[in-house]
Amino acid sequence: MLDTATLPNNPGCYLFFDKRDTVIYVGKAKNLRKRVSSYFQKKDHDVKTRSLVSGIARVSVMVTNTETEALLLENNLIKKHQPKYNIDLKDAKRYAYIELTTEQFPRIGIARRTAKGEASYFGPFVSAAERDALIRVIKRVFLLRSCRKLPKRACLRHHMHTCSAPCIGSISEEDYGKDVDRAAALLKGKGNELLASLREEMAGYAAMKDYEKALVLRNQITAIGHLTERQHVERPKETDQDVIAYAVSDETVYLMVFSVEKGLLAGKQEFSFDHREDFFEEFLVQYYAERTPPSELIVPLEVGEAMAEYLAERKGKAVHVSVPMIGEKKKLLELVEKNIEYSFLKNDLKVKDLQANLGLPDLPEVIECFDISHLSGTAMVGSMVQFRNGVPDKKNYRRFRIKTVEGIDDFASIAEIVRRRYDRLIKEDAGMPDLIIIDGGKGQLSSARSSLRDLDLTIPVIAIAKKEEEIFMPGEMLPRRLDEKGMALRYVQEIRNEAHRFAIAYNRLLRKKTVIGDGKKPVKSKKKSG
Repeated sequence: MLDTATLPNNPGCYLFFDKRDTVIYVGKAKNLRKRVSSYFQKKDHDVKTRSLVSGIARVSVMVTNTETEALLLENNLIKKHQPKYNIDLKDAKRYAYIELTTEQFPRIGIARRTAKGEASYFGPFVSAAERDALIRVIKRVFLLRSCRKLPKRACLRHHMHTCSAPCIGSISEEDYGKDVDRAAALLKGKGNELLASLREEMAGYAAMKDYEKALVLRNQITAIGHLTERQHVERPKETDQDVIAYAVSDETVYLMVFSVEKGLLAGKQEFSFDHREDFFEEFLVQYYAERTPPSELIVPLEVGEAMAEYLAERKGKAVHVSVPMIGEKKKLLELVEKNIEYSFLKNDLKVKDLQANLGLPDLPEVIECFDISHLSGTAMVGSMVQFRNGVPDKKNYRRFRIKTVEGIDDFASIAEIVRRRYDRLIKEDAGMPDLIIIDGGKGQLSSARSSLRDLDLTIPVIAIAKKEEEIFMPGEMLPRRLDEKGMALRYVQEIRNEAHRFAIAYNRLLRKKTVIGDGKKPVKSKKKSG
């Protein structure tokens, strides 16, 4: 089962990969953690979903600002990856746009497909109701025509005062063009003046207690307001863009690139490296040495003239570099920063959460966990795994063959391997961990503490008991029950489970070699012994 505790509670899309690292399913969620967790917690899945879950090797998520963005991003990702378990709608239409045609007297309408030069397109819109409400507002405010062919006489809409009737010459081409420009400005998200006017009108109806008309206007304002939620993920543009943002933590740079192709978010790439002066331009040089730059870069800081010339040389023409302070591009940059926070800094969060839940004086950046494995008292072995800053540090894993204990005695075995581990670190003058975790209960905890006292060490140490997943701490009569859905307990479980897996793997290796050989030959191991 994948650990879902570190997934964010934000809206977004999730991608399931199989063992070949192929995307097998793309989904959307209002709450990523709850949705992804449901795949592994529910037991009554249908046959197809059970097959999907059994094939999941890893999960990747892309955080969005709103559920609407997640809907549109899901559509893009499905079209890009064509996952095995998503519904195959080869003839499926995309979400609809609002179009303003390029005729002498442009008309407003709905378009499922876009054609260059035939119209200006705005959207796409997930909700048909909101789209239609917006068109009604534009028709009422700007009196634009919607007929496909200009009639020879005025239609009913003109008599209802929702069309300026260019068909009968009631408005000049110039004045009609101004109304079209205003409608286009609104559709581009520049509708503050119109919204102010509508709010004033709505307040007037409310003051007169004409609540029905006030409600109509409120719905129209809401429809226009949804245009300001304009999707930061899918935007109909002709240019390609890379949106690059970064965060620096503990002298490490965490950087992410969102690639936007023709207005569609095509994917993301993640990088981390040591922080140093001028790292950003150095990254740009290396990154675009292997690929052609897009037409526009959206970045968090200015780049020098030499970098701009380098990008232009790689592209074959000028590359526009934007450092947005406000507006849609700024929101795109913030969206990348939000994804950086999830993708890179989630490990920092679980380390801090563990410190808070255990009341530790220092951050448990380096944690070592011990476990014992045996089969009816035979092939008695111990394991130690190390986690550093929230992730396994496998080069520091250690395996132990129990030397001083006869028969089944987990307490004495834990005492032995803890003593051997830290006695060696003392002799090597090596750094000690910030926290020690023992797989077991009070007895195992007491044995580990006894070994630490013998070595005159005061390292924080806890134990986790499997049955109830309770945390035993020195000096506390009763065990602590951490939030079972919290990051702290999940992190302890992750470490404990890894130590258990490592110990069992070593135990099986010893038993296998005993069966093959005479059982007396020493077992060679690539992993260092404590």
